[in-house]
Amino acid sequence: MNTYHPACCSALDDHDPLPRPLAGAHLISTRFDPAQFAAGDCERCDIPPVRGVAKRQSEYLAGRLCAREALRRLNGHAIAPAVGEDRAPQWPAGVSGSITHGDNWAAALVAASDRWRAIGMDVERLLPTERALRLQGEILTPDELSRLDDLDDQARALRISLTFSFKESLFKALYPLTLTHFYFHDAELLDCDHDSARLRLLIDLNHDWRTGAELDGQFALFDGRVLSLVAVEA
Repeated sequence: MNTYHPACCSALDDHDPLPRPLAGAHLISTRFDPAQFAAGDCERCDIPPVRGVAKRQSEYLAGRLCAREALRRLNGHAIAPAVGEDRAPQWPAGVSGSITHGDNWAAALVAASDRWRAIGMDVERLLPTERALRLQGEILTPDELSRLDDLDDQARALRISLTFSFKESLFKALYPLTLTHFYFHDAELLDCDHDSARLRLLIDLNHDWRTGAELDGQFALFDGRVLSLVAVEA
């Protein structure tokens, strides 16, 4: 197995910040610094490179290093997933997984697909209050906006950040099952407490996933970030 570790990434970490780790799943994370990325790092790690600036290449490399280690722990096969034509990771047969990166932090979560049909995970930097309020109409449905009426601006901004991240996780979970794109106003966050949430589809994606279908999610707040997860049991 390739033992080269690039300077742009911290040591791989198996700490799971989520409140309820998925049974049988493996989460691996790393911090990355685009300024430390060196030409040829991907090749030295035996990971096919992607085009782009240092930020794009370093976040991609960080995510694939996490995915490769997570797969090694899951089934003993340390293989970084390829990128499909739709830009989604191509997981090995029998595996469900998700990769996320943001705010110089990357992670991958994998599990056997006979236990978890699909996994969607997303990390985001918490939106500053002013920016969150400016973007709320693009992220939230009218019903979601109405549920924020009693919140002050700071609490409102947090809910907007959570909603953004959860809708990204929902898309990552359901796209592999439906091969259908959908957008922020095609789902809604129904309930949210200190570490969990419930989401509902507002459009039909296919014959299995129709308007009104609901899924549970969970999240963790750490270092000014939100990490959200939506998983579909087998």
